[in-house]
Amino acid sequence: MLDLPVWFEIGTFVVLTLLLAVDLLIVTRRPHVPSMKEATAWVTFYVGLAALFGLVMLAVSGGQASAEFYAGWLTEYSLSVDNLFVFVIILAQFKVPRQYQQSVLMFGILTAIVLRGIFILVGAAAINEFAWVFYLFGLFLVYTAVKLAREQVHHDEEDGEEYENAFIRRARRILPMTDTYEGVKLRTRVNGKKVFTPMVIVFLAIASADLLFAVDSIPAIFGLTQEAFIVFTANIFALMGLRQLYFLLGGLLQRLVYLSAGLAVILAFIGVKLILHALHENTLPFINDGEGLHGIPEVPIWLSLVVIVGTLLVTTVASLLKSRRVPPPVPTAESGESST
Repeated sequence: MLDLPVWFEIGTFVVLTLLLAVDLLIVTRRPHVPSMKEATAWVTFYVGLAALFGLVMLAVSGGQASAEFYAGWLTEYSLSVDNLFVFVIILAQFKVPRQYQQSVLMFGILTAIVLRGIFILVGAAAINEFAWVFYLFGLFLVYTAVKLAREQVHHDEEDGEEYENAFIRRARRILPMTDTYEGVKLRTRVNGKKVFTPMVIVFLAIASADLLFAVDSIPAIFGLTQEAFIVFTANIFALMGLRQLYFLLGGLLQRLVYLSAGLAVILAFIGVKLILHALHENTLPFINDGEGLHGIPEVPIWLSLVVIVGTLLVTTVASLLKSRRVPPPVPTAESGESST
């Protein structure tokens, strides 16, 4: 267990809360499409802040905690970039005007933080009480990796994607709704009657996507560290700056054609690591009479860090080389540029 000073934990959460509040204030006070210079500055700031926090962790708690933070942050950041693909699809499908997309993304980020916070508390409690939960997490990550690999195989065969689950389709049918947006308002008045705007469907789509993202991401980081403080801070640092990253990447986001393959490798590696850890700490009576298999080696955190960084580098380089030859047909949010 980490032996962190109380002042450090409290100070960390106070600073992170203030940063999120400032980000929210900027979005609500001045809805706009950020310039490349502005987006670059914010993304650089947040990435630099995460790197600095890892060094502070090194000074306060040692190399193991720092390495776990970096591995967790890189994994969650990679998953967050993958999540941006879904955000692009949602914003394009519902034709959200560009000047309101920052507000939608900020809502998505805040929702993700709340959902992941809940999942982290539940996951940490389950792990502390039931060691066999590692088996479930590990198998789920391997399953997710296989699913991502299959999606990668069929990526070139798909002409387009849509994100509209059964819940959203039902909401669209039963809610009285206008055809046009009224800023970021969820409700408006038409002929004296209150009705919803399409923005409520957009928010529902983002929230349901966030729920799916949380289910994927939390087991992944618990495979790298069981420290709730590191899990939560790594998630927040990965989500901060995601809004600006969306505008910064733009067309580059569409060129990361092998991102799903890279994430499949990372998640499969972490899944196997979790299963090995579960066998080492085994308490299930039908496996080795409820005793841990201590002869099974544990995967060290430095090896996890090497695998994650190496996979991301190979994935990025391979994606850029391929997309230079064949641009991938992925929908963008530019279709939502017109205002209402």
